[in-house]
Amino acid sequence: MSDDTYTPPKVWTWDKESGGQFASTNRPIAGPTHDKELPVGKHPFQLYSLGTPNGVKATIMLEELLAAGHDAEYDAWLINIGDGDQFGSGFTEINPNSKIPAMVDHTGDKPLRVFESGSILMHLAEKFGAFLPASGPQRTEVINWLMWQMGSAPFLGGGFGHFYAYAPEKYEYPINRYAMETKRQLDVLDRELADKPYIAGDDYSIADMAIWPWYGNLALGRAYGDAATFLSVHEYENLMAWAKKLDKRPGVSRGRMVNKTSGEPSEQLHERHDASDFDTKTQDKIGEKA
Repeated sequence: MSDDTYTPPKVWTWDKESGGQFASTNRPIAGPTHDKELPVGKHPFQLYSLGTPNGVKATIMLEELLAAGHDAEYDAWLINIGDGDQFGSGFTEINPNSKIPAMVDHTGDKPLRVFESGSILMHLAEKFGAFLPASGPQRTEVINWLMWQMGSAPFLGGGFGHFYAYAPEKYEYPINRYAMETKRQLDVLDRELADKPYIAGDDYSIADMAIWPWYGNLALGRAYGDAATFLSVHEYENLMAWAKKLDKRPGVSRGRMVNKTSGEPSEQLHERHDASDFDTKTQDKIGEKA
C-alpha cells in the first residue's frame, strides 16, 4: 500500500486538470457547451455514434437487420467525443446524457429519439420483430442478459479498463479490485455458454449483440492493451469459442467497422451512408485516393 494516501476534502470541487486522458470529455454538469446542429442523411435511421463497445452494439444490430433482409438502412455519423461533439446542442437534444450512441427514427409521423444502447437494441428488435422473442420465457431470458450487460460492463470499462489502461497513474488496489470483478464476470459467461450456443439459449439475439463488443472483444485480445494476457482469458474456453463464432458473422464484422477511428485503416469506416461504403470508403481506401 502506498504511503501517498489521498484524503478526500470535506466538499468536493472539480479540478479540470485531474481527469488524465479523458479530462476533456468529462464534467460534472449536463447540457450543451456549444451550438451545433446534427446532420441528417437520406435513410430512415440516423445514428450518431463512435466505434466504442456501446456504439458497436447499435451498428451490429443495424447490419444484422440488413443481412436478414429487413429495411433498416441507416446513416452513421461520427461523434468524436475527444472533440466534445457529444456536448453540441443538436446531440444533447436527442440525448440529454451526452453519451453515444444516440439514434433518431424517422419512420413515424415525427422523428423519435432513442438513446442508450440497450434501448436502441430493444427499439429496433421490436420494430422489426427480430432477435428478440415477442413474448414468453425466452423473451425474458434475452432481456435478463441484456440488462446483465448494461449493469456489468461499467465495472469492465469504467473500472478495470480505466485503471489498467487509461488512468494517468497505475494503482494496485483499483486494478486488483476490478480485475477480480472482471474475471468473475468472464466466469459467469463461460459457465452459461457451456451448454448452449448463444448466451440466452439456442437463438442469436440482442443479448449476444450487447455482450460481444465488450466481452467478446476482450476475449479476442482487442481491448485495453495486453489485458487478455493479464486476465488469462484463454482459460474461458466456452466464452472464447462464442467470441470467435460471433466474430465470423458478416453483420458483426461490418458493425464493428462503423464509426471506428483507431486500429487498422482497413477496418475503419468513419461514417457509413451506404452499404457500398465498406468497399470504397474505409480509411485505407481513402488514403490510396489521396
